[in-house]
Amino acid sequence: MKKGSPNPQEVAEIVAIQALSFLASDPERLGMFLTETGIGPQTLRASASDPKFLAGILDFIMRDDATVQAFAGVSQLTPEAIANAREVLDPRWE
Repeated sequence: MKKGSPNPQEVAEIVAIQALSFLASDPERLGMFLTETGIGPQTLRASASDPKFLAGILDFIMRDDATVQAFAGVSQLTPEAIANAREVLDPRWE
């Protein structure tokens, strides 16, 4: 049986959850993220189901070239794939 094409929303959510895991692996980065978002550690898990929150995680990752490159290396994704995932989660109007 042939699998269908992956759902772009699901793929984007997986990328963002990987990014959250990446942030959680570095207490300094995670601390900066929590401070900037105002989210407490206790609400982090509940927030992870919100596509706009997940887009915010990817925004945080992508704002710094060193961070996006580090995440890209760990996740084996290109920076473009990360940006595409962010756009799927919360499309921006131009």
